[in-house]
Amino acid sequence: MRGSVRAPPSKSYTHRAVLAAGYADGATVRNPLDSADTRATARAVEAFGGTVERGDDAFVVEGFDGRPDTPEDVLDCANSGTTMRLTTATAALGSGLTVLTGDGSLRSRPQGPLLDALADLGARAESTRDDGRAPLVVGGHIDGGEVAIPGDVSSQYVTALLMAGAVTETGVGVELTTELKSAPYVDITLEVLRDFGVEAEATDDGYRVPGGQTYAPAGGEYAVPGDFSSMSYLLAAGALAADGELTVLGARPSAQGDSAIVDVLSRMGAPLDWDREAGEIAVSRADLAGVEVDVGDTPDLLPTIAALGAAADGTTRITNCEHVRYKETDRVSAMADELGELGAVVEEEHDTLVVRGGESTLRGGTVSGHDDHRIVMSLALCGLVADGDVTVEGADHVDVSFPGFFGTLRDLGADVTEQA
Repeated sequence: MRGSVRAPPSKSYTHRAVLAAGYADGATVRNPLDSADTRATARAVEAFGGTVERGDDAFVVEGFDGRPDTPEDVLDCANSGTTMRLTTATAALGSGLTVLTGDGSLRSRPQGPLLDALADLGARAESTRDDGRAPLVVGGHIDGGEVAIPGDVSSQYVTALLMAGAVTETGVGVELTTELKSAPYVDITLEVLRDFGVEAEATDDGYRVPGGQTYAPAGGEYAVPGDFSSMSYLLAAGALAADGELTVLGARPSAQGDSAIVDVLSRMGAPLDWDREAGEIAVSRADLAGVEVDVGDTPDLLPTIAALGAAADGTTRITNCEHVRYKETDRVSAMADELGELGAVVEEEHDTLVVRGGESTLRGGTVSGHDDHRIVMSLALCGLVADGDVTVEGADHVDVSFPGFFGTLRDLGADVTEQA
């Protein structure tokens, strides 16, 4: 594989920017990721009374100006956990009731702590099955207040409360009752809020956002940066199979925690050169060595690191990963099971995934993508180095975050055949 490729725009930033434009009177979101997940957030903005016109390089949003309508129908968040969590708090601002649901995977994901926090703020916030999972019924027009919430399940709860809290009367203070996992994602939220003219800050025990604020980006526009989560697969592909150099464009520094993939690959022995000013990372193939990585703040990197570990010499130990079990699927078990199908020696513990690459010989085979875009793309990496063809079932799920992923691999020189 060789050549240059531009990373997709950030899914995390696109979600927040589209919803922030919805909270505003309106805004243009430049360079957004147009994917299944971000379209779910756009539909939510429309359900709350806004409009989203999707173009080739921009989403033009007319917002609901901090006062969401009650949707005329059930709000279907499809497979997007970010959409559900962020817009659950939006629904609590309305005077009527919003019903939120999604596909089978999304209906299995925990929402209880966020529902409890919204109820503490005076909203009606319930799970129809009384198990803390969707379908959800939310409404009641919260005015703000103080809440306590665990930080070790999902940082998206904090993001949801901060984004909605800015347009309440008195603002929202969030006390964290446990250590915050995935903290860089809240840093992304604070960055987007600042760019939309909204003040919010970290406190000694959590976060606070004053109320009565207005969302309004400078010049009425916001530009989405490149996505380091998606970049991780391209950089990993270069480290595994580059003939010469593979260069990834659109890699300017931001608050994204998943930029840690650059450090992980460097520690594994991959030659990388990151020109931060130009936003370009060049990577070359190398014999990789196993490392230990704490993914407490970077859960989306676990599948990528596990795949790299299966192709590396020595042992790769991925720690602090319990919260990675509550994504689109249990990504810890999914990677353990599917890497094992391809000949990797893997040990799964409650909070740790150990991949013994030095004892593994990757072979071809058919594996399940578990209806999870990150599992699909990570297992595809194994096909670059396995002895034999690797077939990944459910490949269409890459549309969630990286539409055209397999075409990109093909353009860079990988042998990819897509099957109906």
